[in-house]
Amino acid sequence: MAATHAAAFTRSRPWTAAEFASLLDSPLVLAAGDARCFALGRVIADEAELLTIATHPAHQRQGLAQGCMAGWETAVRKRGAAEVFLEVAADNAPAKALYDACGFAECGRRAGYYRRDGAEAADALLMRKALR
Repeated sequence: MAATHAAAFTRSRPWTAAEFASLLDSPLVLAAGDARCFALGRVIADEAELLTIATHPAHQRQGLAQGCMAGWETAVRKRGAAEVFLEVAADNAPAKALYDACGFAECGRRAGYYRRDGAEAADALLMRKALR
């Protein structure tokens, strides 16, 4: 996961193998996908939060992310989630297009949330999708 995340996240700090291991130690956290593309999130009560999704650049534009999201949503639904939340940088057009295609809608905004070295900070868009 860390290698795919590092390859995909070039504008922000990618997560380390230790960070992924720590998250996956929690019984609340689950992942879907494989080394090419994965989604990672957690379910608490009836809410799921997508923590990250990454597709290795060598496998982008093949529909893997949309399939991965569908698999992850099925898994969180089985754990009792009734809705899913996520956040995405407002300037991340590919991710926004994915989430729109998956049925998410914007429900809030955090101004200047994503700090970038040598660039203006980007807003975080908060998005929500009902699963039931």
